[in-house]
Amino acid sequence: MPSVYLYIPNIIGYFRIIINFIAFAVCYSNKALFAILYFFSFVLDGVDGWFARKFNQASTFGAVLDMVTDRVSTACLLALLSQFYRPGLVFLILLGLDITSHWFQMYSSFLSGKSSHKDVKHTGNWLLKLYYGYRPFMAFCCVSCEVLYIILFLFADEKSTSLLSVSRGILNQSPLIVLVFISTLVGWAVKQVTNVIQMKTAADACVVYDLKRGK
Repeated sequence: MPSVYLYIPNIIGYFRIIINFIAFAVCYSNKALFAILYFFSFVLDGVDGWFARKFNQASTFGAVLDMVTDRVSTACLLALLSQFYRPGLVFLILLGLDITSHWFQMYSSFLSGKSSHKDVKHTGNWLLKLYYGYRPFMAFCCVSCEVLYIILFLFADEKSTSLLSVSRGILNQSPLIVLVFISTLVGWAVKQVTNVIQMKTAADACVVYDLKRGK
């Protein structure tokens, strides 16, 4: 058996980190190259999961590496957008929600003895079950989120820009761009609602753990 560090999905994870490092290194000088590299890294996020299931190489280290890479990548992009747009606080709030929600979910999963933070079988919320239980739905929401942020990044100029004015400008583009923008906006909205529900559900699980431990 190879070392867990050398599992195929984990090697893909290291490759993603390198790609993201290069992407953010050129984000100001070459926006198009940044968008290509960033999206390619995001695509690899789905590929490593397939390899983990195909070769039975799922691991706790891999799950943590995958989540940390995802969260840091998205956080960096949101931080960039907060510099381009006004109000930038919107993107910082989204950054905080994304990290907090997934951290609570990961930690509560380990407290409950689950092997993955995606195990929500005993969760009472239907949207959370749909999100983690039906992969195409989760993929749509995740892709929508990242593509929306990339679109906003590409349409931002060097000066501080109003988020609403840029959004109106995108709606005046070609029908294809408008369709992609609206579709990603819907998926983005669903993911933010899911993040809020996930954070509350995971927080409840932590409280239940405290109550059981105190008995």
